[in-house]
Amino acid sequence: MDLETGVYQNRAKVDSWKTVLTLAYQSLGVVYGDLSTSPLYVYQSTFAGQDIQHTKSNEEIYGVLSFVFWTLTLVPLLKYVFIVLKADDNGEGGTFALYSLLCRHARVSSLPNFQLADEELSQYKKDNKKLCNTGLGSSLKSVLERHRVLQRFLLVLALIGTCMVIGDGVLTPAISVFSAISGLEFSMSREQHKFLTWLFCISGIGIYNIFRWNPHIYKALSPYYMYQFLRKTQRGGWMSLGGILLCITGSEAMFADLGHFSQLSIQIAFTSMVYPALILAYMGQAAYLSMHHSPEIQMHRIGFYVSVPEKFRWPVLVIAILAAVVGSQAIITGTFSIIKQCSAMGCFPKVKLVHTSSKIHGQIYIPEINWILMLLCLAVTIGFRDTKRMGNASGLAVITVMLVTTCLMSLVIVLCWHQNVLLAFCFVVFFGTIEALYFSASLIKFREGAWVPIALAFVFLIVMHVWHYGTLKRYEFDVQNKVSINWLLNLGPSLGIVRVNGIGVIHTELVSGIPAIFSHFVTNLPAFHQVLVFVCIKSVPIPHVRPEERFLVGRIGPKEYRIYRCIVRYGYRDVHKDDMEFEKDLVCSIAEFIHSGSIGTNGTIEELEKDEEKMAVVGTCSTHEDGIQISEHNINSTETVGTSEVREIRSPPVMQRRKKVRFIVPESPKIDTSVREELQELMEAREAGIAYILGQSYMKAKQGSSMIKKLVINYGYEFLRRNSRVASYAFSLPHASTLEVGMVYNV
Repeated sequence: MDLETGVYQNRAKVDSWKTVLTLAYQSLGVVYGDLSTSPLYVYQSTFAGQDIQHTKSNEEIYGVLSFVFWTLTLVPLLKYVFIVLKADDNGEGGTFALYSLLCRHARVSSLPNFQLADEELSQYKKDNKKLCNTGLGSSLKSVLERHRVLQRFLLVLALIGTCMVIGDGVLTPAISVFSAISGLEFSMSREQHKFLTWLFCISGIGIYNIFRWNPHIYKALSPYYMYQFLRKTQRGGWMSLGGILLCITGSEAMFADLGHFSQLSIQIAFTSMVYPALILAYMGQAAYLSMHHSPEIQMHRIGFYVSVPEKFRWPVLVIAILAAVVGSQAIITGTFSIIKQCSAMGCFPKVKLVHTSSKIHGQIYIPEINWILMLLCLAVTIGFRDTKRMGNASGLAVITVMLVTTCLMSLVIVLCWHQNVLLAFCFVVFFGTIEALYFSASLIKFREGAWVPIALAFVFLIVMHVWHYGTLKRYEFDVQNKVSINWLLNLGPSLGIVRVNGIGVIHTELVSGIPAIFSHFVTNLPAFHQVLVFVCIKSVPIPHVRPEERFLVGRIGPKEYRIYRCIVRYGYRDVHKDDMEFEKDLVCSIAEFIHSGSIGTNGTIEELEKDEEKMAVVGTCSTHEDGIQISEHNINSTETVGTSEVREIRSPPVMQRRKKVRFIVPESPKIDTSVREELQELMEAREAGIAYILGQSYMKAKQGSSMIKKLVINYGYEFLRRNSRVASYAFSLPHASTLEVGMVYNV
């Protein structure tokens, strides 16, 4: 996989209808695997209790069908397909995508290492429109940027939605698979077929049912039956709305999986195939139930298989199981993607990411999360053993995420789309009222299973908040204890110690200043490398950073000190390169920075500090073909310098060195002697090798801190830090060239 260019191949603009229709077909199994399994358990969950009796008037059946029809029409079709899908973050969807959009259009980001240079990224904003200087939109933006409490509330709101999606990743597989094999003592495993899973299970059965059993069932779609349902069933009808809610379990997953497809392809697939098939499936079940008043139905065993003709029941069973498997995999994969986004934004402990495809960027696997989800799913299934309580739990998780999406979407309408505040208010009132209705119905069933997603979300929210709080405190300590330029100048060009051959790469979270770990290292060791590079690998609130904008390079101190700062920027869905490719790009970016003749001064401290803030945007080796190039290869014997038609800067003959390095410089413009010398020294240092210095910080609450802070920092954060993965760049570094420096942070 081309880690730099491959990430954009999936985001390419659709050029032909053939491509659009192909993506629409592919989305049927992945995006709608969850949504298409809802007919398996909606009616069964709605009539599972003793609150609703199936009478001969069939108004209960018609009322449920009417609720299902209008819920599917207003929420998945109108809200998500035609409105929310347009709020993509450069092709990415989901709760965190909405939060990312807001962070870019209003400075409410929780990332502590934000720079103004990040706003110059080409994908940072989707348009060049500016908010008016007057009006409610501008006032809302100012209020959010001024009040830290509102920014934290916005982050917590996004995290709540994220935690509920994770909870849905536990509950959806449980209820889908359990419903598919309900009433049977065996399970069947077979290869999945995305298109047949959806088409045969929903569309075929729905069309067959509707015209055989009741040709006039379409009359039940009138909102009149919704009113009659609530009036006659009273409290039981209100409580059963939670079961009806399950007809839209997959709507949020459709938005979250937007990054794998395109907006137009999802719109075509949903409006032309998925939506009609779902409506027909529910109408078919309602038609059967309205015509059959058998004791089996009176015993509240109103399930999907009851309405399937007996001769088709076994084939449908197989397809239903496969549909449940596809739906489960879709929501689990979405959970992996969301956790990766949270981890990149500093809101979740580092986890192991396994990229399962060499061609498709979004296919990832997280072993630790997969085991946790599996164990929780088994616990829920064994603990509940019926679709009623599973449905109550899943319903609350789904509607909570939808409410969060509605709230964030209203802000996107004003701050990102620059629309009138009145339009955002109407959006919140209209969809918020519908979702609040379902939310209250689900919350009533707290003791009957709805407590599960709340408990799961509470645990994950604590983990996320503790990790985020500890990360912020660690960064604040680095900022408050960073070393000044004055301290560096007092050491002199030699830094007061012996400068040995090679490049010393010091990883730090700081985007400016010298980290305290450096002074701690210099104090305890008498030597350092001839070239020092302070590397900060950070995430920015966009999905992808283009390779030509990957690096920000600048100097620390005067030129002769040979100290550089390199900030490497990744989007929350970018793939980090391995160590060998990263080393080459790092050295090449510094060489291009030197060759470009960027400012380096020997002036006052104030001038040096000001120059440190001036950083140049430098791409990877593959992005500046007209600039300086680097050539590296291993050697085992002495080599001599030859002649070449292109001007090259080469090192003198070497004996038994690991690498032979050369910089290929364009013919123009001409480079002066100082630049040539600096490039020569950088090349020799690269040939001598690269050493990595990592800071290993141990956080401890300061004396006098509150008991809560001590619990969070000393136990909560430290427990998560010890049991989480190291950063991906640190995990791939060669152990023989890595040095860890420990330091206690009293925060």
